[in-house]
Amino acid sequence: MQMSDVIADMLTRIRNASNAKHETVDVPASNMKKSIADILTNEGYIKGYQVVEDGKQGIIRITLKYVNKKKAITGIKRVSKPGLRVYSNCEDIPKVMNGLGIAIISTSKGIMTDKNARKENVGGEVLAFVW
Repeated sequence: MQMSDVIADMLTRIRNASNAKHETVDVPASNMKKSIADILTNEGYIKGYQVVEDGKQGIIRITLKYVNKKKAITGIKRVSKPGLRVYSNCEDIPKVMNGLGIAIISTSKGIMTDKNARKENVGGEVLAFVW
């Protein structure tokens, strides 16, 4: 079955596994999902990830992070959807919870956080909010 929004599927799997206190969650691999997992690792929302080859497209195994038995990701939300794309220029990039969370932006220079997009002075598609 063809899925229309693979990024929303990834974020939902992470949210559900985190709510159920799972140690890891498996997501079908793609370069965009690897970039998002890389950002989540660098920002400290997940412990890490590894790409497992299965002879097809591969699997990203994400290791979730808990601090004092509380989940590190308290909220994760898809912003730009296939039916309604949300774009923002560098001046109008939204701040998540007044800077406590991050916005993941797809720019012409790659996928990056809202802070990096402001620093690089580029705008793009607002993919997700994480807090």
